[in-house]
Amino acid sequence: MTKKEIKSKFEGKKAKAFCLKNQNEEKICLKDFQKGGEFGGKEGKKVLLYFYPKDLTSGCTIESVSFTKMKKNFQNQNTVILGISKDSIELHKKFIKKEKLKNDLLSDEEHKVLEKYGVWQEKSMFGKKYMGVSRESFLIDENGKVLKHFQTVKPKTHAQEVLDFLKALKKK
Repeated sequence: MTKKEIKSKFEGKKAKAFCLKNQNEEKICLKDFQKGGEFGGKEGKKVLLYFYPKDLTSGCTIESVSFTKMKKNFQNQNTVILGISKDSIELHKKFIKKEKLKNDLLSDEEHKVLEKYGVWQEKSMFGKKYMGVSRESFLIDENGKVLKHFQTVKPKTHAQEVLDFLKALKKK
């Protein structure tokens, strides 16, 4: 079975539950954004989970800054943006301060959530193999179901790609 076939199993299924700490050391749980949840209210909110390799690197900075710039557009689509990496809370704080980011960044140093979502993968650089985070995103609806798994992410255009998908959903 190929990587794509394995990953496609997420769409249409219940998203994997998790709780992680954000840059302010507050516990953020996926269920809190669903209908009736602490932040979801009566209607619930969609959640975009964007998994990225490393704070303060070029591609991750481009992607995170673009999500910050488009935050209001996502709010207009009833969507919350959560970034997840294996970086520490302290590094998230530095990243947010340096780049003036406005979305929560969640720390998964033990890569438990990264593994649940299948984004903790073997990578290769200069002939050396290592484990790292695959840049992928999951759009989750108000009931906690995965609407879309974005498996191929381009940092410069991804925020707009997700926003276009959300707008197309609204038209259906």
